[in-house]
Amino acid sequence: MSAPTAPRARLRELLAADGPLVAPGAYDALSARLVEQAGFDAVYMTGFGTTASLIGRPDVGLLSSTEMIDNARRIAAAVDVPVIADADTGYGNAITVVRTVQGYEQAGIAGIHLEDQVMPKKCGHMSGKAVIGVDEMVGKIRAAAAARRDPDFVIIARTDAAAVEGLAAAIARARAYAEAGADVLFVEAPTSEDDIARVAAELKGLAPLVFNWAEGGRTPPISLERITELGFSLVLYPIGTLLAATAGIRALLETLRKDGTPAAAMPGLPTFDGFTDLIGLPEIHELEQRFGP
Repeated sequence: MSAPTAPRARLRELLAADGPLVAPGAYDALSARLVEQAGFDAVYMTGFGTTASLIGRPDVGLLSSTEMIDNARRIAAAVDVPVIADADTGYGNAITVVRTVQGYEQAGIAGIHLEDQVMPKKCGHMSGKAVIGVDEMVGKIRAAAAARRDPDFVIIARTDAAAVEGLAAAIARARAYAEAGADVLFVEAPTSEDDIARVAAELKGLAPLVFNWAEGGRTPPISLERITELGFSLVLYPIGTLLAATAGIRALLETLRKDGTPAAAMPGLPTFDGFTDLIGLPEIHELEQRFGP
């Protein structure tokens, strides 16, 4: 049997394939394992979800590169499929971006996206964003491309300029970022289907394109069929897992508060044995038999 394709090379294969690659969001190693076990070919490490899960706060630039990379490392170690990670603004200037890229690469990540917001940044679907100059971001993209040690490591350039400077400016920025060496282009938060189509049409053929299906965000929730027709190569569903987990925990706690025990909620939950199986206890038993006394 041939050796499995390395995650970074596999990500490039998936981005070049017909039809978009669907990457659900994960905010920790457990949610990443669930994404993989559900049959998806890639995992997206959400910065929004990472911030919420690590410190219980909103995505407004509160986490450092160290905290983000540590979470990315745990997620990448938990799955075999490629992991695409949010790297925010690169956490500084172009020189800092070099260290950021190398940190994510060492963590086992297959690709990252870098955005052109002013630091501290905000979630792309929040108001009050500001963007740095085009030339500064071009320097960051060039630095990111030069910093990677593995040529298959994917650099995704994200622009948040649509909400600040208008869609035409955002598309012009995406073109400049492609020329600077970005492998994939990501125009964040278009607010109408016409705008989505315009992004796809004007950037077609320049590089693979990202569509961020941000659950509850400012971009219209168009169908995967329409996304495919428009020619997007990567679709992110960043926070659905986080929202589902939040709803599930709230429901359990409400039952516990009301009844004094979680018994009424248990039929809808995984069993203890089922849960230990999905997080890999049978693998541990196998290792014990192979290497134990």
